[in-house]
Amino acid sequence: MTALPTPRLSLPLLEPGQAQKEMFHNEALALLDIAVQASVVAAMVNAPPAAPAIGQCWIIGTAPQGAWVGQAGKLAGWTEGGWRFLAPRDGMRIWVAADQAFALHSGGTWYQGRTYGRLFIEGHQVVGPRAANIAEPTGGATVDAEARRAISAVVQTLRQHGLIEVG
Repeated sequence: MTALPTPRLSLPLLEPGQAQKEMFHNEALALLDIAVQASVVAAMVNAPPAAPAIGQCWIIGTAPQGAWVGQAGKLAGWTEGGWRFLAPRDGMRIWVAADQAFALHSGGTWYQGRTYGRLFIEGHQVVGPRAANIAEPTGGATVDAEARRAISAVVQTLRQHGLIEVG
């Protein structure tokens, strides 16, 4: 009976009575080293670097070349034993040093520079889902041009930041 790999990261499992268990154990540790607290040099790179340092990782692009052929969208980590590849899972979030931003894997695709969720400060939600558009001020018995400009500026800023829909 052959042991199946782990369901999430496809790490090799040991079997009872298996010879050279250290090889499987070391392979699992090398893949964990790539996946846990993940950080990559760059994302959507198609060609392996000429002189990678041990421990450096990349997110492979959609048209991989050289040693990365057939590994599109995977994480590539350079180890003492050469390249190791790890298939991403939905929800995996990785720091991309070149962009100073996170990449998120969702629905089989990597998305960069996006943040999902809500922002709470001291227990109070300050940013959440986008709200409906707010109309520009019009009419009224007394027209206060300065107040109207200020309100319009606030509404435009909320739109620019994506906090309310564009009307």
